[in-house]
Amino acid sequence: MPSASVFETYFRCFRRCTSERFSVYEVLYRCPHCRGLLEVHHARPPLKACRSGAAWKALLDARNGTHRKPYGSGVWRYREWIMPDLATRNIVSFYEGNTNVFEADRFGRRIGLSDLWIKTCGNSHTGSFKDLGMTVLVSVVKQIMAQGHTNVQAVACASSGDTSASLAAYAAAADIPAIIFLPRGKTSRAQLIQPIANGAHVVALDTDFDGCMRIVRALTEDQSIYLANSMNSLRVEGQKTVGMEILQQFAWEVPDWIIVPSGNLGNVSAVYQGFRLLLDLDVIPRMPRLVAAQAERANPLFRSYQRRFAALEPLDAQETSASAIQIGNPVSFDKAVAAIQGSQGLVASVSENQLAHAAALSDSTGFYACPHTGVALGALMQLAADQTIAPDDRVVVLSTAHGLKFTQFKVDYHAQSLPQVESRLANPPTELPPSLADVRDAVQRILNRRARAAA
Repeated sequence: MPSASVFETYFRCFRRCTSERFSVYEVLYRCPHCRGLLEVHHARPPLKACRSGAAWKALLDARNGTHRKPYGSGVWRYREWIMPDLATRNIVSFYEGNTNVFEADRFGRRIGLSDLWIKTCGNSHTGSFKDLGMTVLVSVVKQIMAQGHTNVQAVACASSGDTSASLAAYAAAADIPAIIFLPRGKTSRAQLIQPIANGAHVVALDTDFDGCMRIVRALTEDQSIYLANSMNSLRVEGQKTVGMEILQQFAWEVPDWIIVPSGNLGNVSAVYQGFRLLLDLDVIPRMPRLVAAQAERANPLFRSYQRRFAALEPLDAQETSASAIQIGNPVSFDKAVAAIQGSQGLVASVSENQLAHAAALSDSTGFYACPHTGVALGALMQLAADQTIAPDDRVVVLSTAHGLKFTQFKVDYHAQSLPQVESRLANPPTELPPSLADVRDAVQRILNRRARAAA
């Protein structure tokens, strides 16, 4: 690896209101001039001078599957494209990433697609894609604290569940105090216990995610508390590697579509940023089309999209089974608009009934979808039905969290007790006395029903 000093990585204003550069080790979340979001930028000329597109692919393929620190991580494998000058000793990693992209052929056939894949980001250390960004953020904070240039004492986030679990785990590994703000009663039991178990200081507020976000933004104006939400561009740096990993899994062939569950809009922005870098470095010849999939009850980006991306109109997000994306005032709106426009993508909105049915249909083919993945799968079904997505297009759906975090959603679906949902695929258990004759009769009825359905 060439010396990290040959690369140029820095914060810059996403709106380009200034040409000023800011250190990624500075405690800074917004442009000091226009108050817009920052982005981490990697100067292209040093990266292109270092290696050709083909040479970059060869390097990364050689690292794939190694256990050598830090390259065993599905994030830090791309170190030169993330934080090239971060000291190895300060990298906090659970070897995140490296998640399967599985061929959902049976589900694809059910909806008329021949080349459908699901990227199982929930098969990560804390059970969600948030680990990809958190390893970068916490590692940078560890280096900031090691350098002693600031008075950072703790990290904090607002969360609807998965961000809190990820921050708590990585902060615990780095021995950095973590303060978590959750909307009281609006996260699953599994999501609530994760940060508690990892020793974070959990504060449950009687509000929604947007209310928690307002509190944490005010709290972190004091630079002793470091903000870990996705308005911090360091999170995007790690999350962008999901697209890079998909490419490696497809031998660097670019899929036609990538569908992303979207709430605060950092993830769809991250995926675009990663592909944009690879396009600029001649690693790939084209961009996939991105779809931001939103729950109908929390869909401000979709509403803007319907108005040709008119300015964001924040809304009061209504309760949805996809609780992690129940966000009415997304901080990464501008970045998401750029991602959709830059990839010739689109935005979809999915009802509660559609997301629950899509999740249940995928489950019936062997998957185990969280409700947020159900939103993406519901969008997929819409786009396949109206032939926006062609039958032979290669499509990748990002599954953002493990379904086991949302057991109550599954229980309620099969008990036919989810509001606004017709549980067409409900599969409750059959309760019988311990009688062999009764069991034989029940099994025969099951087999007869299956034979009729197949006919």
